[in-house]
This record gives sequence, C-alpha cells and structure tokens, in this order.
Amino acid sequence: MIPTRTERLLLRRPGEEDVEPLTVMNSDPEVMRYIGDGSVPPPDRDRTAAGIARVRQEWDERGFGMLSVVIAETGKFAGWVTLTVPAFLPEVLPAVEIGWRLRRECWGYGYATEAARAMLRFGFDGCGLDRVVSIRHVDNLRSKRVMDKLGMRFGFETLVPATGRPVAVHEIGRADHDALPA
Repeated sequence: MIPTRTERLLLRRPGEEDVEPLTVMNSDPEVMRYIGDGSVPPPDRDRTAAGIARVRQEWDERGFGMLSVVIAETGKFAGWVTLTVPAFLPEVLPAVEIGWRLRRECWGYGYATEAARAMLRFGFDGCGLDRVVSIRHVDNLRSKRVMDKLGMRFGFETLVPATGRPVAVHEIGRADHDALPA
C-alpha cells in the first residue's frame, strides 16, 4: 500500500497543485547545489509540469515513483520523496534509488527522514524490493545524515558519467531494514 501519512506529513502522488511550489523549489540555488551539475535552471513552469506528468506515468508503469511531501498541520508543500531507477548512474543498475528534495525552509525538522522511512517501508513491503540505494554528492552531508538515520551503509564513491560529479552510493537491504527499531 502506498504510504499516505506519517506522524507529521501527508504523502501523495504529485498533481497540478505542485507545479508552482516545485518550480520555486527547483530554482533555489541552495536546494539545487548538489543536484545534476549544480547549475540552477531558470524557473520553468512548463518543464515542471512535464516532470510531474513523467513521474505520474512512472507510478503507472513501475508501481513506484515520486510522492509530494506536505506538512499535515499546515497543508504546505514541503518537497518530495521518491523511489526511482537511477539510470544516470549505470554502474549501480539494476537498482532502485530512494531520494528526497525539500524546500530550504523545511530543512532541519526531520521531514526528509520521516518521509523516506515511510517510502523505504513501501519499497520493501509494497514493492517487494530486496535492496535500495541512495546516491548523494560527496559533499552533501545533510543527505548523508538522512541516509545514516535510515540505516543505510556507505558502499562506494564514483563519478556520474554525464557530469563528472563525485557521488557516494549508500545502500540498505531488506533484512537490515527489517532489523531496525520501529
């Protein structure tokens, strides 16, 4: 079953209501610092809407994908969490990656960890995955802390072929995940 709620968050498939906040989030240089080649594209509502359409299609094709993260108390869009195939890093394939991105004003509250825990549980129990990876720029210590809290273990460092950026690959298997305290 797709996760829809955590203690403080609502998780839902992205829709039209997410286009504007996603566009704004993706145009924040600090949010995008470790993404892709690190450059920040100009805000582009059409590109964001097309991206949402792609992730909705991914759900239909694979049975997993991106979920919007909304703060339950306020209804405010906080960001997203995802399970996806990391095609940008062929050396880890076959694999499913867990990832997240939050608006800067939502950093430091534990939302990424909370949403990712729910998504990991879905990956193992709802999708039958045996292993999940997470990939971060080597300097992205915030994401490393989330990975540590999720019980993920460092695997190796490598370079993304398209950008040459150094990344660290972390992973967790079903058995290790199931052994974690609830």
